[in-house]
Amino acid sequence: MTLVAGIDSSTQSCKVVVRESSTGAVIRRGRAPHPDGTEVDPEAWLRALHIAIAEAGGLDDVSSVSVAAQQHGMVTLDADGEVVRDALLWNDTRSAPQALDLTAELGGTAEYAERTGVVPVASFTATKLRWLRDVEPQNANRVAAVALPHDWLTWRMRGFGPLGSSDFGPDFDELTTDRSDASGTAYWSPTTGDYDRELLELALGHDAVLPRVLQPYERAGIGSGLFRNTVVGAGAGDNAGAALGLDAGVGDVVISIGTSGTVFAVTPDPVVDASGTVAGFADAAGRFLPLVATLNAARVLDTISRLLDVTHSELAELSMRAEPGSNGLVLQPYFEGERTPNLPDATASLFGMTMASTTRPALARAAVEGMLCALAAGVDAVEHHGVAAERLLLVGGAAQNLAVQTVASQVFRRPIVVPTPGEYVADGAARQAAWALTGERPTWPVEIAAQPASDHRPIIMQQYDARRID
Repeated sequence: MTLVAGIDSSTQSCKVVVRESSTGAVIRRGRAPHPDGTEVDPEAWLRALHIAIAEAGGLDDVSSVSVAAQQHGMVTLDADGEVVRDALLWNDTRSAPQALDLTAELGGTAEYAERTGVVPVASFTATKLRWLRDVEPQNANRVAAVALPHDWLTWRMRGFGPLGSSDFGPDFDELTTDRSDASGTAYWSPTTGDYDRELLELALGHDAVLPRVLQPYERAGIGSGLFRNTVVGAGAGDNAGAALGLDAGVGDVVISIGTSGTVFAVTPDPVVDASGTVAGFADAAGRFLPLVATLNAARVLDTISRLLDVTHSELAELSMRAEPGSNGLVLQPYFEGERTPNLPDATASLFGMTMASTTRPALARAAVEGMLCALAAGVDAVEHHGVAAERLLLVGGAAQNLAVQTVASQVFRRPIVVPTPGEYVADGAARQAAWALTGERPTWPVEIAAQPASDHRPIIMQQYDARRID
């Protein structure tokens, strides 16, 4: 029996899934938490990885491993391979002014989208580098290389890193990434497959070493230390990892309800959206992954559950007591600013409060509707660019909530499939590990938990459309 491992190094935790390479059968799992906050010492990811691996029974019998991780995070390295400062994560919005500056200096959103497939927002690496240049110029001057979270972890797993704490030292020639993660930097083009050095220098103020971009089936190399004699795959960004883990194909649109909300599709051709609503990313299988992201997803339900002093299951029960449309109550859920629409300083708002609508059931339902209507707008945006949306795959912890499934059937206009709960980002990394080991993309089955019948209620979307502030 040949085993492979997939690692999901997400915002909140590190998860390890060990699978049998030919069937995809899960053999064992491990998990460890990450620190809270929007900036983190990358060494914390490595410590969590070691704990998660130990919980998963180690990797001594594993032949290949690959890492999928949170996208966009800025990991800056000096000439000795030391981390210059704590990594700024995707959900750190302090670089919103720098995103506007970069766009203006290039002459507008159309030029940026044409060159990189994206329009800068605070999430992207380029804007964080520009923030570093503007606010911490001494640190910016020290930067010799720039990596993303999965790039840095892959590099360290192979024994590279700072002198004295690695086997081989800071060999920047061994820094690698993949198409999916590179496409979230705002200085790499999914269309040409090349870095745009001018845009890197516009952001950081000078050139720097960037990771070599691998194809999905390529090997980054062989692991060292805890990963000795193990093939290390190319890795991926988390959303691309999830698409691969779900075995999503052309015609599928994935709606992920996690810390953030994402809507993404697998397409044969790149998408360029000058408005910046749809990010034209690459995927982890050689195709493309047009994506819409929202900052406010499952945590909307967390917030309203706390406010109403109920559990998530009680929130679901409460929400089902209200009629579709929540008696006119509308929650615009921009609790932490928003990425799509690009409103980093926005706050949440509650509209339509009357004696009849200001009830606990209506507020519970408005939370579910508000979260899903924001994602439905993302599906519309993707379809606007010619993307086929024949089937919607609803994933993430909140997707198992019965109220979420019911309201989704009333909001979306396509057949909905809810896969059985799983670590799909880690699963995608495991598929990639098997691909790197054997040279063939595995075809493991994906189990389905629910298929709620379509019950489109236009009144829900209409009232949310009337309250949009973008």
